[in-house]
Amino acid sequence: MTAFLPILFAIAAGLCVAVQSPTNAMLARSTGSVWFASLVSFTGGVTLLLAIWALVDRTPLAAIRQAPPWAWVGGLYGVVFVAAVAYATPRLGLAVTLTVTLAAQLSMAVALDHFGLLGLKQEPVSVTRLAGLALVVAGVFLVRR
Repeated sequence: MTAFLPILFAIAAGLCVAVQSPTNAMLARSTGSVWFASLVSFTGGVTLLLAIWALVDRTPLAAIRQAPPWAWVGGLYGVVFVAAVAYATPRLGLAVTLTVTLAAQLSMAVALDHFGLLGLKQEPVSVTRLAGLALVVAGVFLVRR
């Protein structure tokens, strides 16, 4: 039961990524710029986050000093993701784009877990994990066909 809420949040995140990709792709196509579409997308996100922080959370700004320097660049990864997916979706299709990104995400996750990087608990690579990853990669090829 304790894993239900995180799983629910992960499902919501997956659904949002699936809807976000064609939404941003349409914005990029309409404006003629992946970068401007990404800027509009992030502006909407920042606006929502500021409202939630101001109304609900209110963590003091000084708390950011506790984070290591590498933790400040997470938004940069988001820029790459949003722009790349907005570019790739109309060219590859949504299913192919998302299966490729999912395979890349899981490959990186296995490596980060194995070495315990970025503050993660170390989870050694196992035959089972590699088999699961191989199935996802195989899924990319099957979806692409």
